[in-house]
Amino acid sequence: MSEETGQIIVFDIGEEKFGVKITEVHEIIRMKRITELPINSPYIAGIINLRGDIISVIDLRKRFGIEDIVEDDNTRIIVVEFEGQNVGLIVDAVSEVLHIDESKVDVPPRSMSGIKNDYIRGIIKVGEHIVILLELANLLKSKEKIELDKES
Repeated sequence: MSEETGQIIVFDIGEEKFGVKITEVHEIIRMKRITELPINSPYIAGIINLRGDIISVIDLRKRFGIEDIVEDDNTRIIVVEFEGQNVGLIVDAVSEVLHIDESKVDVPPRSMSGIKNDYIRGIIKVGEHIVILLELANLLKSKEKIELDKES
């Protein structure tokens, strides 16, 4: 693999496909019971016990303002590292791992500029589909960081 090639974990939220770099993902687990916490953030679903480690879990549907659905057998938690701690991201399904050439990642259109700088690293065309490549550090920063720090 050249330096310009990377792997992306592709997951679904609603009808949209999103991706994160595989190097940012620790593991992908089946949905498990989440302990809710009395906190104000609408995005933080609560915490889980993952082999003795307590991990905060963020619901990406709520983070993106997408209507809730009933969890099913495809629902997953993607465990990523954010500023030295593991965080879980609830997604509808994990669909594939893509090998991409960095030169094939397009800049988001100007019409997306409101969220582009915060969450979106790029756009990848895969056949007829579009995969929105997320910038996890920015996605998890702001309000979530404050809430995660309170839990620690």
